[in-house]
Amino acid sequence: MTTSSPSPDPQSTRRTGSFGRAEGFMERAFFATRWIAAPLYFGLTIGLLLVAFKFFQQLVGLVLKATGLDFDDVFVGVLDLIDLVLLANLLLIVMFSGYENFVSRLDIRSHEDYPSWIGHVTFGDIKIKLMASIVAMSAIHVLADFIRVDETSTRALEWSVGIHLAFVVSGVLMAIMDRIMEGSPDTHHADPAPQVAGKAGNDSGNGHH
Repeated sequence: MTTSSPSPDPQSTRRTGSFGRAEGFMERAFFATRWIAAPLYFGLTIGLLLVAFKFFQQLVGLVLKATGLDFDDVFVGVLDLIDLVLLANLLLIVMFSGYENFVSRLDIRSHEDYPSWIGHVTFGDIKIKLMASIVAMSAIHVLADFIRVDETSTRALEWSVGIHLAFVVSGVLMAIMDRIMEGSPDTHHADPAPQVAGKAGNDSGNGHH
């Protein structure tokens, strides 16, 4: 009986010689280009500071004018504050999850205030959370327009509702596409090899009796 010699590992043979070393260097350099995106995520902190500045600016203005405002104006002002908070949350999600998914893992997991969601948010989750935040902010604007319905034209109100519905439909379609992409056949069908091996073992065991 002849036994076939194991074939050489293509990965090991590919790395031999000067060409393999040059290829390895280029691949490491190419992989290191992900750090180009790191300053972009850090630059979003400036946007976060701007959102915080506008939040407190509107909050102070709302407090100073509170005595002369009716309920509808106060309600719209509070909705604007909530809109800015949602925008700040969206920035944090993109900053932390984007950095962890595309640049490098954050080595601060031992910190007592480390958010547990950072390590579990994938690229698909970022897209869904991004769209959900946009839908929520759009709903706030639609609600503000309905509160100011006497000051808003019918055409502007129709555009506001139409754009909001477009965001809702886009979010639903994005979630459906993400579910379809995650539900590939490989994840639903188990490898039949262990079952065959188990059956063969049972057959051999039955043959001994």
